[in-house]
Amino acid sequence: MTTNIPEASRPGLHNLTRRQLAGTLTGLLLTLLLAALDQTIVGTAMPRIIAQLNGFDRYPWVTTAYLLTSTIAVPIFAKLSDIYGRKWFFLAGALLFVIASGFCGGAGQFTWIPGDGMAQLIVFRGVQGLGAGMIVGLLFTIIGDIFAPAERAKFQGLFAGVWGLASIFGPTLGGWITDQFSWRWTFWVNLPVGVLAASAILVEFPYFRPHGVRRQIDWWGVFTLTSCLVPLLLALTWVTNYGWTSERVVGLLIASAIMLAAFLIAEYRAAEPLLPLWLFRDRIIAVSSIVVFLLGIGMFGVILYVPLFMQGVLGISATRSGSLLTPLLVGAVVAAIASGNIIARTGRYRTLAVCGSALATIGMFLMAAMNATTTHWEVVRNMIIAGLGIGIMQPIYTLVVQNVAPPAHMGAATASTQFFRSIGATVGVAVFGSILLTRYHERFESSIPPGTPAIALKPFKEPLMLMQMRTQLEAAFSLQPHGRDLLHKLLDNVRVALLDGLHYIFLAGAILMVVAVGANMLLRDIPLRKKTHGHAAEV
Repeated sequence: MTTNIPEASRPGLHNLTRRQLAGTLTGLLLTLLLAALDQTIVGTAMPRIIAQLNGFDRYPWVTTAYLLTSTIAVPIFAKLSDIYGRKWFFLAGALLFVIASGFCGGAGQFTWIPGDGMAQLIVFRGVQGLGAGMIVGLLFTIIGDIFAPAERAKFQGLFAGVWGLASIFGPTLGGWITDQFSWRWTFWVNLPVGVLAASAILVEFPYFRPHGVRRQIDWWGVFTLTSCLVPLLLALTWVTNYGWTSERVVGLLIASAIMLAAFLIAEYRAAEPLLPLWLFRDRIIAVSSIVVFLLGIGMFGVILYVPLFMQGVLGISATRSGSLLTPLLVGAVVAAIASGNIIARTGRYRTLAVCGSALATIGMFLMAAMNATTTHWEVVRNMIIAGLGIGIMQPIYTLVVQNVAPPAHMGAATASTQFFRSIGATVGVAVFGSILLTRYHERFESSIPPGTPAIALKPFKEPLMLMQMRTQLEAAFSLQPHGRDLLHKLLDNVRVALLDGLHYIFLAGAILMVVAVGANMLLRDIPLRKKTHGHAAEV
């Protein structure tokens, strides 16, 4: 039968007991920490993983498999949680993530599973990504369930800060675990923390079963969205290797476009659509989706390519260049927490959104102006400015979308921001990588000293790996007459060519941030609600 839940049992800051609230927040924070750390901690261990599992030719798929499944899972399980409730889907995602982590750590040791160690790791990372997508897709929606918008702002900032801190300490922690124990423990460390997080959610987070919604799954939406995203993400992954005009990439992009059209038709006709298109008629939701897409592109433009600038142009070691990203990430963390608290006190967000995107724009333009004479402190200054801008914007868009979204579609609306951010990041990696390689090859090849043997140029085709091969190159070139002089000339050309490519990347990022400033000015500054929506449940 259908009844209303007693007022004291409805979600909201004043309706959960203090113990329930503390337990739920603890479980959510630990789960987010796991998902965030996993994206950075494993990267440090990849060289050791590749060496032990003999998988250099397949190593990109470790990331691609995770990205594919996590991106697809976000909108699907967010919508399912709108229909059936969030608790059990979130728990399933956390447990799936933990179990898959255990299998990832044991890859190559399971003789009863087909495939070699690298193949097993790729499959398990795909399963792990599915769990991560369920977690990320529902976590911020759960915050929206238990806090009114005006109250949840400071918590959105806190959670954004946790994500940033994981980005800061993840690489260092991954390196330490790999050196002290084994690369396998970068996965196994998730097990005890994940079990603790899942236990806290299981015991303390109440189950709220949605009332007044159609319990009808949009299977055509699931199928067409998956069929659109898989070829899109594969094309964007392969574009840096094969180019935009290759048959493989063009074919995948065409297939993705066809399935996108099919998805839009399916959503228009569906009784209970996976991603309700009418949500985007609301200007706040539409603008927020555009800005988080641009923010996803811009963030990766900074985070991926500033270390390359420091290594390839300024000649800083790989270890030190990684630590020099800390000012950007610390700036982002501090700004995210401060932004959340300011919104919680004032209930306003448009000015912050405009200021944040303007700061990010200034930081990007300053980076575009960097050259070989730029000092380390100037790089740090530019990163802090960009980091503050990015951090200010981080908690805003999920918050404002939840403020205007109908309660029955809270999960789908919230997931849209996570979904477009993830797609933006993927597009950013592909487009910026393509820009870098195109400009690099054009500039480098125009400056090759006459008579340089073709075999000597082979290592210079991939600038992203070049800095890690410096010692081997010195040894190999020193065996040839005048080899060291030739190497230094080629490395000087690399420096100039990289600077040319990076200039265009940072400039493109700055232009995108200008567009974000304009989009943010279109946000309607609706005061945040002081109360949660009423909820009912079937019991």
